[in-house]
Amino acid sequence: MAGERIKVLVVEDEFSIRKFLSINLNREGFEVLEAVSGEEALEIVRRTKPGVIVLDIMLPGIDGFEVCQRIREAVPNIVIIMLTAKSQDMDKIMGLELGADDYMIKPFNPLELIARIRANLRKIESAKDQSKKTVVSGELELDLEAQRFYKRGIEIELTPIEFSMMKMFMQNKNKALSRDEILNIVWGKSYFGEMKTVDVHVRRIREKIEDDPSNPSVIETVWGIGYRLRGY
Repeated sequence: MAGERIKVLVVEDEFSIRKFLSINLNREGFEVLEAVSGEEALEIVRRTKPGVIVLDIMLPGIDGFEVCQRIREAVPNIVIIMLTAKSQDMDKIMGLELGADDYMIKPFNPLELIARIRANLRKIESAKDQSKKTVVSGELELDLEAQRFYKRGIEIELTPIEFSMMKMFMQNKNKALSRDEILNIVWGKSYFGEMKTVDVHVRRIREKIEDDPSNPSVIETVWGIGYRLRGY
């Protein structure tokens, strides 16, 4: 609906951080919901269906990892941005593997968070706004209008980032794409994340679409460069 404000759920048990984020998101035109625990976040998602979740990892009760996994299984097209501690690289990787679209390292500038949110939302919208409704490569098919992905006619659920990556690969089949190119195409040139983000998402996609993820035949590794979708 035109003019409808996008709901952003901020899941953070520390009062000062939660309110600081809420104030800044409200100023930028988002409708902000708040949760202080994983259990409360899951209930709010069930009732209100927000478009974006800003999710802290360290929460009382159910932690952010479990919340992320449960939400991703229930709502594949929601944008999830996780908040991680500066030194915890494994937290970032685990969050991405469980379905997060992006992450922010504390402390961070709220303007960068808002930029990340908008970039992820733009990816969803741009994937929908296509004159060509399907992209086909061998056994793979992307329905751009319905945001659905199929292999051999069987639907496989992808997150928004995974969908954008498959669209990129299928529109560039047999072309070796560097990690830097992939970051620019999928996350945008203003993205300041790490190259390992690409590797984590490719690994997640392989788990979903490869017959044998340990010996991939769809998305091939191009050593020293990046990845390539094998054309049929």
